[in-house]
Amino acid sequence: MNLYTKVDTPAANFNIDYTSRLVFIGSCFADNISAQFAERKFHVLANPFGTVYNPVSLESQIKAITDGKVFGENDVFKDERCDGLWHSWDAHSSLSAHTREECIDKLNAATKQARFFLQKASVVFVTFGTAFVYSLKNSGDCNGNTPERVVANCHRQDPNLFTRRMISVDEAVLATNEIVASIRQLNPHARIVFTVSPLRHMSDGTHNNTLSKATLQLAINETEKRGAKIAAPSARNDVVSQASAGVYSRICETQQSCAPRNDVVSQASAGVHGDPFSVSYFPSYEIVMDELRDYRFYDSDMVHLSKTAEDYIFERMVETYCDDIVRKNIAKVEKFMKMANHRIVDANSPVTQEFRQKLAIQAKELEKQIPGLNLA
Repeated sequence: MNLYTKVDTPAANFNIDYTSRLVFIGSCFADNISAQFAERKFHVLANPFGTVYNPVSLESQIKAITDGKVFGENDVFKDERCDGLWHSWDAHSSLSAHTREECIDKLNAATKQARFFLQKASVVFVTFGTAFVYSLKNSGDCNGNTPERVVANCHRQDPNLFTRRMISVDEAVLATNEIVASIRQLNPHARIVFTVSPLRHMSDGTHNNTLSKATLQLAINETEKRGAKIAAPSARNDVVSQASAGVYSRICETQQSCAPRNDVVSQASAGVHGDPFSVSYFPSYEIVMDELRDYRFYDSDMVHLSKTAEDYIFERMVETYCDDIVRKNIAKVEKFMKMANHRIVDANSPVTQEFRQKLAIQAKELEKQIPGLNLA
């Protein structure tokens, strides 16, 4: 008797092991799952600009990384309303600082680190959380001359500064395609896996949350179908046309369609990088909605996932992206880390010193057995 619906997650056509370099970028779900890999000593880069939820802001962040953007004075502002810190509309408050110079330095350091890592990344996991965006008022027009400024973080500023709306499927597809194109511009060999966060944005309302998640699903599905046809052009304007559609559509703050632009760059004849399977989807959203449809898998707020649910999703990802040898290696690392994290009562006792020596020997043995493992 089957008491629940299991989501089919067939093995991927590529493999993750301890030599892989994994990038996780997107919502807090990306933070949580990347932590699972990091705890098991995989090579991980997670959200260099902090958590970000919507595809448009993710596109902007990834483009800044791949283009090697240098942030300057015009990219930060001082918070006169709350804490007096310097912030960037493009980044999380974890990159904010007490001075303008420090904030800019943090942004540029994050960009440099992320670009270096992404150049050699094996897999990039991109997680969308919501199709709702916040834009600075009067920052764009319907002719596309000055695109609206979508912010990655509002930094607790006056709500009257922003316009909130749900982007269209066309806009989400455009952003998703551009994410793929930007990554391929820097690293044409990276596998790209999209996910939709199973965390519900209840502040949007249940129906709007459903519409938002559906918008993200449709956009990813369209991008996944195009796969290798999404090229990394050598030079791009602010937009790249969708080759299959042949038109450009941007919905302004009034949600009215603007006139088609004739200065877009077509991808139809551009060079193709990667293979048709390098863009794929992992059904984390479906796993939670169909397999874990019980509130015992949620945290006390009934929105965020419990540790058990996060562990289960990690296990399903391991089943999908790791072969039997890697799974056994993960089990060895887990056993070692459990011992290494054992609580020390007396750090100076002979027993503790002996325990540490034993750990060091075991660490070296494991690193010899598992290529790419670094337990330092």
